[in-house]
Amino acid sequence: MHISDIVDPHRSAGTRTTFGTRNRLKLGLFGANLAGIGMTAVPERWMADWDANVAVAQMAEEAGLDFLLPVARWKGYGGTTDPQGTSLETITWATALLALTRRITVFATVHVPLINPVLAAKQCVTADHVGKGRFGLNIVCGWNDDEFQMFGVPRSQETRYEYAREWLDAVKDIWARTDTFDVEGRHIRLHGVRAMPKPYGDSRPLLLNAGQSPEGTAFALDNCDVLFSAPPGRDPSKLAPTIDRIRTAADKPHFPIFTACVVICRESRQEAEEFQQYCTEHADEEAVNNLLSAKQRSGRAIPAGELDAVRRDVAKATAVYLVGSADDVAAQLEHMHSSGANGVAMMFTNQLQELPFFNAQVLPRLERMGLRSA
Repeated sequence: MHISDIVDPHRSAGTRTTFGTRNRLKLGLFGANLAGIGMTAVPERWMADWDANVAVAQMAEEAGLDFLLPVARWKGYGGTTDPQGTSLETITWATALLALTRRITVFATVHVPLINPVLAAKQCVTADHVGKGRFGLNIVCGWNDDEFQMFGVPRSQETRYEYAREWLDAVKDIWARTDTFDVEGRHIRLHGVRAMPKPYGDSRPLLLNAGQSPEGTAFALDNCDVLFSAPPGRDPSKLAPTIDRIRTAADKPHFPIFTACVVICRESRQEAEEFQQYCTEHADEEAVNNLLSAKQRSGRAIPAGELDAVRRDVAKATAVYLVGSADDVAAQLEHMHSSGANGVAMMFTNQLQELPFFNAQVLPRLERMGLRSA
């Protein structure tokens, strides 16, 4: 069978923004390129080796999940397990997985101050052609001073979104323009720019951003296709007012907003809760403290509710937790959708071990709820 027989010959803008599916609630995997994203030392934790990444990507596609979203991390958080210290670079990761899948959208995540826009644009187009229009780009302005020091690149809290706008405008021009042109910005100056080929088909890659500050949210709403957001204190009951406030302030009532969660789904609610407690009891508390310290050193605001949540349960340093039986988790995902979330990026303690049960038990329930297509 030829590749043209199993993928769309052209991936239109509409197909990209729907991720090529009719699912009302988009679902994907978050951070599979990182080891220890959950910051627990249990031996079952995800180690992010390449063969496991390939297996879980193909499993996700076979089940009809919509996307794979990596985390760009250059340095771990120490402690006994050094969570996120082992990571696969995301553009390379995405390109390879696009070559090994047929339908699922695969994102790369890029720290814009660390990569020249000409190089980034060319890398993204290459990945997009490999995937026949299934590539997406998650734009990160960067907050971690420790990582920026590794590159010898100063990080400016005051001008980071101004820089990101110039960077993204340059990338979009490189993707779209066929002439030779210059870029004369305050931060970015490029001369005699010309690049071929252009993105696959007749549209550019999907653009995603997870800015949480007012300036970051405005950047995402003005420049990207999807905003990732998280409720204060990782409290799912606060997701609806958070999303409503964002859309109302921007006067964009239908702008796609995604969120993230950790899923612990077992045969019974008791079994799931016991596993969550087990992970918490074995949490790498030193690494969690290092993460919070890194955020504070970098000037990143940490809401009091989030700090309180972490003190109560160090596992909540990562994301909202969905814990319970298949019925429970399906209901919690439905609640996220009814709260305004168009998509959810999911983390598991071990994707390869836990995804089969989720696919077999939760996805059919979401189909019956009308949130997913069979």
